[in-house]
Amino acid sequence: MCYTDYRENISTALLLAAGTGSRLQPITNDIPKCLARVNEAPLLEHLVQRLHQYGFKRLVVVVGYLKQNIRNLLDEIAGDLTVEYIVSPQYETTNNIYSLWLAREIIQEPFMLIESDLIFTPPLLEDMLLPDRIAISHILPWMKGSTVTISEHSPHHVTDLHINPNGNTNGTTYKTVNIYSLSQQSWHRITRRLDFYISSGRVNTFYESVFAEMIADGSLDLECVFFDKALWYEIDTPHDLRESARIFQ
Repeated sequence: MCYTDYRENISTALLLAAGTGSRLQPITNDIPKCLARVNEAPLLEHLVQRLHQYGFKRLVVVVGYLKQNIRNLLDEIAGDLTVEYIVSPQYETTNNIYSLWLAREIIQEPFMLIESDLIFTPPLLEDMLLPDRIAISHILPWMKGSTVTISEHSPHHVTDLHINPNGNTNGTTYKTVNIYSLSQQSWHRITRRLDFYISSGRVNTFYESVFAEMIADGSLDLECVFFDKALWYEIDTPHDLRESARIFQ
C-alpha cells in the first residue's frame, strides 16, 4: 500500500495504558489490557505496526498497572519509534482524565490520542493524521460508551459529545472510536480545562467530559473522520476479544 506524504502530518501518538482492564479478567490478571492478544499478536503490537506504517516518530505511553510488561514489549517492537513513558502513580484510583492530564508537559506538539483497547485496519488511520479530528462510526449493537451528534448542515462538524448516551441512534448520532488528533492550540486549551478538573478533585471522570464541555461552549472544534463500522473494534471483555479475533483473522 502507498501512503501519503507525512511532512504535514502528525507524528506523535499518546497512548493511555495505565488501567487494570478489570472487565477483561481473567486475561488481565497477569498482563495489562493492551497486551491481550488478537490473532497471536498483542493489541499494542497491532498499534505500533500502524504507527510505523504512517511514519510516526514518537510514542508517549501513560503506564501504571504491570507497566514493566509494556516496556518489555516496546523494547522489542518499537524499532525507530522513540518511546517515552509517563507513570501514573494513582492508576488504581483515577480515571483516564488523570492519565491525559499527566501528559500536559511532555507533549507540546500536535498529537494523536489513542486508547489502548482498540484494533483497526491500517487505512482507517490515514484521515486522522491532520489535527483537530475525531474518529466516529455508525453505531452497531455491540458498541458502548460515548457518542457524538453531528450538524445536519455541516456533516463533518461535531455539535455535541454525549458521555451517557440515551440510546438515540438516528442519522446524526455516531459512536466515538476513542481516537482524537489535536492541534497544539487545542491541546493548550484542553490542558487548562484539565487543570481545573484535577485541582477540583474530579479525577474519576472521563476526559470525554472535558471534551464534551468544550465542544458545547465552542472552545474545541473537531472535524469528523468516519471509521467503517466493520473494520474496528473496542475490546473491553473476553467476548470482545473473541469477536475481534474473528473479524481481524
